[in-house]
Amino acid sequence: MKIQIINGPNLNLLGKREPDIYGNQSLEDINKIVSQHCDHKNIQVTFFQSNVEGEIVNEIQKLIDKKFDGLIINAAAFTHTSVAILDALNIIKIPKIEIHLSNIYRREEFRQKSLISKAVDGIICGFGVESYIYAIDAMSKIIKNGIR
Repeated sequence: MKIQIINGPNLNLLGKREPDIYGNQSLEDINKIVSQHCDHKNIQVTFFQSNVEGEIVNEIQKLIDKKFDGLIINAAAFTHTSVAILDALNIIKIPKIEIHLSNIYRREEFRQKSLISKAVDGIICGFGVESYIYAIDAMSKIIKNGIR
């Protein structure tokens, strides 16, 4: 089983930016935790992060031809603004889960609206690093059981 994880803008600064909201772990720390979790479950995981909307769109579009079984996306601020990412997500036909470290529904009003949610199978938010782990476990079940 192969899963792609895409992370959006400013997540490269995790551990340094707003630790009271996002925690103290870096994106590299999160990737290591997720990789270890996936190793125990015999899941191949690939990570991508960009602060550039077009690069994220390009990475999503690559999934049309790549042999991935699922996509987990933390589009970060682009969650609330990007029709381009929504359109790209609608193009790919593999299972998709949207995640957020913080609970976007307890944040500022503009963060409570996700443009990309219409293109995903589920949303996990508010559990910090565990949001990634829960998404891996949910994606594994979706893929194995064909739930969509």
